[in-house]
Amino acid sequence: MVWKVLRSATEKKDRFKIVIDQVVFPNNREGRFSYVDFAKGVCILAITNDSQVLCLHQYRHSLKSWQWELPAGAIDATDRDPLETAKRELQEETGYVANSWTPIGSVFPSPGSTSEEIFLFLATDLEPSIQSLEDSEQLEVHLISLVELKQLITKGKFQHGAGLAAVARYLASEE
Repeated sequence: MVWKVLRSATEKKDRFKIVIDQVVFPNNREGRFSYVDFAKGVCILAITNDSQVLCLHQYRHSLKSWQWELPAGAIDATDRDPLETAKRELQEETGYVANSWTPIGSVFPSPGSTSEEIFLFLATDLEPSIQSLEDSEQLEVHLISLVELKQLITKGKFQHGAGLAAVARYLASEE
């Protein structure tokens, strides 16, 4: 059963929209439910011809720490096509372009608190290009083997949710 929404209010906080719904739950009781209405996004597992994975070591201010991640970004209002966003994000963040793109699904990273959906892509046949970082992006690009990436994951040093999903989808398709 889909919850009945009696009324809804949206508050804009910087780049986030907070939705506060007054709803009727399946047990017929009324209550409030709030969530972040966040833009959809993309995450790219980019693999070179010699089987190296393009990984980012990126400063994340919300965590006040450096994180291992895959290239990723939000789909903005002017470019609603996930593939075009993925192509742009790969080049901007890593300085590489890919000649081959394969969609590998999508994930909802935190459906209990946000509406965000992230589209996952495998990018191959990579060529160097020009990196173009945003002011808020502080990152290092690393080429690491899939074995090294698996070790980072196993040791808990790679915690990027969308990146973990992309790697899992890729490995599942290889079996």
